[in-house]
Amino acid sequence: MKLKMDVLALQDFLRTDFPQVSSDFVIDGLTADLLRVRLKTRDNHLRPGGTVSGPSMFALADVGVYLAILARLGPVALAVTTSCSIDFMRKPRAGQDLIGETRLLKLGRVLAVGDVLMFSEGENQPVARASLTYSIPPERG
Repeated sequence: MKLKMDVLALQDFLRTDFPQVSSDFVIDGLTADLLRVRLKTRDNHLRPGGTVSGPSMFALADVGVYLAILARLGPVALAVTTSCSIDFMRKPRAGQDLIGETRLLKLGRVLAVGDVLMFSEGENQPVARASLTYSIPPERG
């Protein structure tokens, strides 16, 4: 499938429409099948014990699927998460960014389903896996 937004367009969209979180995320790569997005972990992403918090990992998964949808459909700012399930498998490495490898499993007219594997930077074993469903707003015209 042809992409309607590239990495630069997606980063610009984040800066413009979501300035409150845009500095936390960097898109490391984008193909028709995979979007790699990085959470630049900072102190505000950590929980006691120095590990990345669950809400921060949710944000990585949510942003990853959202950007993958935008890459295929174009800037659909009103697409919203309708469900999310996360399996936390390992403790993320302290002081390392988290990388989300995002794949869209289904992109329909009304719903999109995506899967995100999350890794500590430089590690081969995932720290978490998330499955998200998004509702896509009807086209206006």
